[in-house]
Amino acid sequence: MILMLILKSLYFFLPAYLANLIPPLLKNVPFLDKPVSEKHFGSHKTWRGIVAAIILGGFVFWLQKISYFNGYTKLALIDYNGFSVLLGFLLGAGAIFGDLVKSYFKRKSGVKPGESWKPWDQLDFVIGAILLSFFVYVPRAEVILVLLLVSPLLHILFNLLGYWLKINKSVW
Repeated sequence: MILMLILKSLYFFLPAYLANLIPPLLKNVPFLDKPVSEKHFGSHKTWRGIVAAIILGGFVFWLQKISYFNGYTKLALIDYNGFSVLLGFLLGAGAIFGDLVKSYFKRKSGVKPGESWKPWDQLDFVIGAILLSFFVYVPRAEVILVLLLVSPLLHILFNLLGYWLKINKSVW
C-alpha cells in the first residue's frame, strides 16, 4: 500500500523530475545559452534550461497521457484523460522556476554556484512544481508528503550519478 503510493507519486511527478534533470544534460548545447540574469541567479541558469524544462515537462506528461489511454493505468495517480498537457507544462515550469527562486536566495545569502545549500537544493524544484500544479490539480496531502520526503533522496542519488558520469563538476 505505502510502496504503491510512493510509486504512483513518483510517476505522477515524472514531468517535474525530468524537467529538473534536463538543464545540466544540455549545458553544452549552443542554443539559448544566455543567462537569465547572472546577477540574480548566476551564469548557469539559462534560457535554454527554462525552455527545455517546460517543453520536456509537457512532453513527458503527453507520453503518460498516451500510455494511460492505451491501458497503462497501474501507476496512474490521476485519470490522464481528464487533464490537458498543461499540467505537464506546469510541473516542468514549476520545477525550473522553483530552482530559479532558490538560486536567487542562494546568491543573496552569498552561497556560490555549485556550492551545497541544504535542504533547498533538494526541495526547490519539488515545492515549485507542486505549487504551480495547483492551478489545475491539487494532489492529496499524502502525495505531497511522499514527494517532499522521497525527492531529496532521489536528488542526492542523481547528483552522485551525475558526478560519477562527469556531468556535474562536484558532488553537490
